[in-house]
Amino acid sequence: MAAETSQTLDRGLRVLDVLASSTDGLTVTELAGRLEVNRTVVYRLVSTLEQHALVRRDQRGRLHVGLGVLHLASAVQPVLRDLAVPVLRELAEAVGCTAHLTVADGEEALALAVVEPSWTDFHVSYRVGSRHPLAQGAAGKAILLGRSNDPAPYAVTVGELQAGARGLAAPVRGVDGLEASVGIVTLGGDVDAEAIGPLVCRAAAEVAARLT
Repeated sequence: MAAETSQTLDRGLRVLDVLASSTDGLTVTELAGRLEVNRTVVYRLVSTLEQHALVRRDQRGRLHVGLGVLHLASAVQPVLRDLAVPVLRELAEAVGCTAHLTVADGEEALALAVVEPSWTDFHVSYRVGSRHPLAQGAAGKAILLGRSNDPAPYAVTVGELQAGARGLAAPVRGVDGLEASVGIVTLGGDVDAEAIGPLVCRAAAEVAARLT
């Protein structure tokens, strides 16, 4: 037997989902059309979400996702870090390279967790919170692989974010609502993709398993 659900809550979540994918915002009429519900229902939903800062109106009266969503999202990041760090530590120690978990934040890649190997003399220092376009660097390109359902297992880049830096990253697949990648970065020398690629893919799959 199907579990009982709240129709009002479901509609409220759908409002946020639709607005999140509408970069220019929507009017109440447009939103009602997308949801296929009466405008009166949408007015009530929007009014409630506005009270919690989850929806905002711009100067034209168009609706957008509100800043309150950022507070909810910020609470998720420590959970992701805690779950990913043991996996990243094992990866960093195995390959002798800095390992990282990167998530999509709009069209940017955001480094959420970084672990450096303990036994190497030299390794890349990669700052938590650093950002770069998704289309640059192995971490961002791996996220795009996952976004487009590209079957390629990982992305490899050379010198796209820093001269001499080489990266390999695999998308974290199968976690609803999460666009992320696990990767490694090193300086100098070639990345042995045949040897390291499977290890990075395995780490990405382990992170996905911990989140589902």
